[in-house]
Amino acid sequence: MTLLEAADVRKFYGDTCALDGVSLRVDAGEFVSIIGPNGAGKTTLVNVLTGLAPPSSGRVSFKGVDVVGATPVRLARLGMARSFQLVTIFPGLSVADTLAVAALSRLGRSARPFTALARDAEVRAAVEEVAVLFGLADKLGRLARTLPQGDKKLLDVASAFALHPDVILMDEPTSGVSTADKTAVMETLVQAARRMGIRAIVQVEHDMDIVFGYSDRIVALHQGRVLADATPDAIRADADVVATVVGRPR
Repeated sequence: MTLLEAADVRKFYGDTCALDGVSLRVDAGEFVSIIGPNGAGKTTLVNVLTGLAPPSSGRVSFKGVDVVGATPVRLARLGMARSFQLVTIFPGLSVADTLAVAALSRLGRSARPFTALARDAEVRAAVEEVAVLFGLADKLGRLARTLPQGDKKLLDVASAFALHPDVILMDEPTSGVSTADKTAVMETLVQAARRMGIRAIVQVEHDMDIVFGYSDRIVALHQGRVLADATPDAIRADADVVATVVGRPR
């Protein structure tokens, strides 16, 4: 079943063409990585797919519904969530209240997040569930800004997971994390996705060990176009794609 699809998407910023006829589909059960050199259009594509940037032309559909022009809030209600390359957590909130903001949104609560945990058992249970999955259960009372970088990244992604999406899009989920911690972060994300029933993952990622280690399919972008869309083994075997996208010699 196709969950997310882009058809012939173009995106212009003035005279600059950031995406030039990009088509992409993501089926249930897939982990898809989007790769490419700087300026290839990776983040622009994710922004278009998640409603942060309307396409100049083309179609984007989610669960068969045309979502061009949809706000991120509407997409979240339909079952799509994303995390960002730069950590977007609220530094002045505790870990618990950061997760509560997402839980309140999913549950349609109008209560203030700062009192939600004390007064709303369902919100509290949702926060605790996600915190356990991401190894943050013993840090619920800490201010987000005091966490080490790896935990900040986990909290940022955990907030998106707390929306209980069908599809999650992640922009550089391991950026800023030490090489030694990257695999641990990815293992946490993948296990959490399985346990929460998330149906597909799309990530933008520069670390090729992570890309080849976790992806079912890899979409390589170059100068705003799809250069290749194939399995990890097929990408590895294509010397031209590897040289263009990864930067290794032919």
